[in-house]
Amino acid sequence: MTDKMQSVIDIINDIRDDKDEAPLTEITEATSLRDDAGLDSLDLAALTARLDAKFGVDIFADGIVGTVGEVVEKLGK
Repeated sequence: MTDKMQSVIDIINDIRDDKDEAPLTEITEATSLRDDAGLDSLDLAALTARLDAKFGVDIFADGIVGTVGEVVEKLGK
C-alpha cells in the first residue's frame, strides 16, 4: 500500500469518526466513496479540503471521482 493510499484511508476514517461511524477495516481502490465508505456531499467536501491541505491537489478540479483508487490516481499526478 502506498503512502498516498494510506493517507486517503486515514482521512476517510477520520471523517467517519467525526460522524460517530465505525472505521472501515477493508478499503481497496475499488471502494466507492459514497456507497461503500458512506460519504455524503459534505463529507466529500471535507475529504477534498483535507487532501488539498496535505497534498496541494484538488481531487475534484477536473471532474468527479467516485472511488478511492480514483482519488489516489489524482494525487499521483
